[in-house]
Amino acid sequence: DAIRDEIARLDLEPDLEAVCLVSLMEAADRVDSTTGVQMAYLKSWAPRASNPLTLRMPDVLPAVAHGRCEAHQLEARDAAQELEGDVAYIDPPYNQHTYLGNYHIWETLVLWDRPDAYGIARKRLDCRERKSDFNSRPRAIEAMRTFIERVRCPALVVSFSDEGYIDRETMEDLLASRGSVHTVARDYKRYVGAQIGIHNPAGQRVGTVSHLRNTEYVYVVVPHGVHWTSPVPLAESPSRA
Repeated sequence: DAIRDEIARLDLEPDLEAVCLVSLMEAADRVDSTTGVQMAYLKSWAPRASNPLTLRMPDVLPAVAHGRCEAHQLEARDAAQELEGDVAYIDPPYNQHTYLGNYHIWETLVLWDRPDAYGIARKRLDCRERKSDFNSRPRAIEAMRTFIERVRCPALVVSFSDEGYIDRETMEDLLASRGSVHTVARDYKRYVGAQIGIHNPAGQRVGTVSHLRNTEYVYVVVPHGVHWTSPVPLAESPSRA
């Protein structure tokens, strides 16, 4: 709190303040007692939590050759209508967990609004309200369909998990309206919380781990007639009934 208060007191230029806030977030991340996201905390203090909170200069990207970049805080479907580019990279939430809920401490560190909190994880109250249609099983497909219809880029790259609310077949059908769809599958280790989550609050094992690996699907969409060669093998086509 003292470090964040001092950053606020200094009234820095926005770019310099951003560097200081990133430095503080990275310092806090190095001594946290979580499994990576802030939905819950370890039942015993992680050894790193005893380390000093040390600020370091974060990695700063060099100036971009084509000029200043822009960052927008827009709902995805609004951004799809308002912004235009050559390629759109789309990485939406794939289940009920929001980025805000997963990283609510960083939100509070940046806003420094001292919000009311709830639950064991002491999440911000607005974590209950600020949810996307992509976080809703009944609404996720329609949200994705609307985004795909609106986005003003000829080429699309979409990342989505095989555990998401939109299965591969449905996603490929949605994207096919925009061009030729090429799918790459990448195997990766499932989030460790899937193993921790089989224990009750007392630490007793009450469930079983269903699986330890997931598949990330990367969908590359190019306009019909445009040749695109994947640098890695494409996923096998799913069998359709």
